[in-house]
Amino acid sequence: MKQLILASLLALAAAPLLAQQPSAACEAQRARIEAQISRAQAAGNSQEVAGLKKALRANQAHCSDASLAAERERDIQKATKKVAKREKDLAEAQRKGDPDKIAQRQRRLDEARQALTEAQKPLLP
Repeated sequence: MKQLILASLLALAAAPLLAQQPSAACEAQRARIEAQISRAQAAGNSQEVAGLKKALRANQAHCSDASLAAERERDIQKATKKVAKREKDLAEAQRKGDPDKIAQRQRRLDEARQALTEAQKPLLP
């Protein structure tokens, strides 16, 4: 009985420590933000550095697997809508037959598809 009580107390004492451990996905996101900060500092872009530092603080304070999954789902939905719009724009340009507009709209569609592919990547690298 004493061992059970002792084990329970240890588990309760350790729970806050376990809760503070960031998930692997949050750590991966944090590493990407830190790499972006380094690139922005090297380029001398102080406004970008400030924004990235704010994102890093938010990651450290609020990141969870659930929040990352929800953010990823929003990004996928947004990118999917953009691909659909770009496909419609391309179809319209093809209907009109302007080669320059067709090429431009095709490039934009390709970019939107690439953004969708990026959004669909798993959370962990």
